[in-house]
Amino acid sequence: MHILLPLLCVSIAAAPGCTALPTKGESTRNTVHSIINIAKITLVHIKKLRTKLPVAPEMEVITPSIEGLTSISHDLGRLDNALQSSSTDLLSQIQADVSSLEGRVRSLAVTMDCPVAARPRGESSENLFPDSRHYLTLTQVQHYLEKFLLNKDKLKVC
Repeated sequence: MHILLPLLCVSIAAAPGCTALPTKGESTRNTVHSIINIAKITLVHIKKLRTKLPVAPEMEVITPSIEGLTSISHDLGRLDNALQSSSTDLLSQIQADVSSLEGRVRSLAVTMDCPVAARPRGESSENLFPDSRHYLTLTQVQHYLEKFLLNKDKLKVC
């Protein structure tokens, strides 16, 4: 009985600290960490997928500059649309990853009061060379995410 009373007092005193909601700063930090992890996981998925595909020719793609949350959200939305327009299940995991990443970046931008434009519209076009388009889209996503991870500090600015 003598031990239970002090133990009860300690647990009551510690309980508010254990059940408190994260602060805005902690929440933002957790979201940024989550975004970076999803980007890294997506790159792993891309590399794994590339081992299953025939060797692709070297492609040079232009990667947009990464300026802040607004541009990152827009670029990820554009890449997500490109992945959705593919008519294959090969890219479905990559598309799900990019879509999740775009949603988290958009949510972070809104939380930080950054201007966020409407999601870019998907382009519906008849593609005569779907395999080439898949390689190009995969390369664009890979290059963008690699550049994004090098500029992850841009997740702190609009």
